[in-house]
Amino acid sequence: MTPKLFPKLTILALTLLPMVVSAQSPRGIGRRVANRGDIRHLPGPLKERIVEIAERPHTFEPITAFSEADQPSQLFQYYLVDTTNFQPNVFTATIPGINDGAIPTAANAANGGLPTIGSVRVTLEPKPGLPTDPNDPRAFIDVFMDYSGLFVINNESGWYEGWMISDIRVPPVAPPRPGGTAQFGKITAEDAAAIATRGSGNDIPGNIFTLDGDPPRFGSATDVFPDPARQPNVVPHPVSMGAFNAQQQSDVHAYWEFNHSTNWIFPHYELPFTGGLPGTFAARLQYNNLIDLRSVIPGSGPEGVTNDKLVYGDNPDNPRDPDRGLLSDNGPGNPAHLEFRNRFIPSGLDQEVLLNAFVRVASFRPDVTDVGQRLFLSYAQEIARVDQNGDGVISFVEADVNGTSDGLPNTRLYLPPSAFNRFAVTREINDGLLAPRFAPFQRGYVLSGFLTQVEPPVPASIPEDADDR
Repeated sequence: MTPKLFPKLTILALTLLPMVVSAQSPRGIGRRVANRGDIRHLPGPLKERIVEIAERPHTFEPITAFSEADQPSQLFQYYLVDTTNFQPNVFTATIPGINDGAIPTAANAANGGLPTIGSVRVTLEPKPGLPTDPNDPRAFIDVFMDYSGLFVINNESGWYEGWMISDIRVPPVAPPRPGGTAQFGKITAEDAAAIATRGSGNDIPGNIFTLDGDPPRFGSATDVFPDPARQPNVVPHPVSMGAFNAQQQSDVHAYWEFNHSTNWIFPHYELPFTGGLPGTFAARLQYNNLIDLRSVIPGSGPEGVTNDKLVYGDNPDNPRDPDRGLLSDNGPGNPAHLEFRNRFIPSGLDQEVLLNAFVRVASFRPDVTDVGQRLFLSYAQEIARVDQNGDGVISFVEADVNGTSDGLPNTRLYLPPSAFNRFAVTREINDGLLAPRFAPFQRGYVLSGFLTQVEPPVPASIPEDADDR
């Protein structure tokens, strides 16, 4: 290289330098992410939130959604989450006398106090031979979660956990079964008459059910626990979107596969023992369910079947593995290889449990008024309707989406994604329960938000995953 070229190369380098810096600046990163193939077609509010996360300090950029079929995955719903829809707690705020002066440990404190935010993308994989209707329980669905502003959890097996939440609705009225109990997914005329008189009359078929009969309250920053008038009045049941932790720059990126082997919910007979129901902590009920291990060893709860720990416990030579569900796209494979020791149950069956306990006040055990006891009785009854071998546990074979139980197709056992009208992230600690911390409401929340449906769906992935399954 001749000396005469040095000045020209120096001038060229100085000209290009601002472009290089700009590409790595927050705004440059945001522009690049906005133009990514999996982000480009997203609805404006979702795209803006993802770009905002990308432009903040981060260890990793928002998740790239790869196609798992020849055609792009289709975004059909999403959630935008933040810390404004629930009562502030020690994880999201400084509470005088409790954590003032302590090092912040969760939300709204990272990166110079930037508000904690997140986005959740829900897409359908249009794989050959699988449904393209996301409400078909056989469809395969991907969930992409990006959060900004959650500190890493360091101690006592702590983790964050995402939850898609369905608040139960008042079902249609239909004639009862023989014996007077309500049909699956229905209530009787006597049930409807009994709940319609509550409060301001909200509890009519089609509406989100509320405990007091007033319009739904999902949570707000002005709530006060445990005042029932200043707390949510809905009856939620959440499906876990998996556990995760934060990165060095307080960003979180998580992925979940939502299908008929993951659309299952924790045993609701744990609820009275989480400390989140008003009065249960003061009454020393928290963790009581673990005394006889009913919640750790799979079974149908305090009023149901209790199983042998050697058969249903965690065997070191054959560890419990709830992912042992689908073995092939053509069938369940060898039933003996599938997990049978599940502690959770399908989401649609769980909804039946809650309908019995809270809504079917005339057709289900009207002689029992204690809600906790109604919950135990309902859990045992609904498990028995699907349980074929009497062990009080719903196995993957018994809940096969192509099978039947109680004279009905098993597709009824799984709620569609559109039923999950809210999303939350909780801060968990290893207490042995599957239920979210301080369930059923918001004392363990660090983020929450509401469903937005996308119609028609839009392309939301780039070619192509290296592991098309």
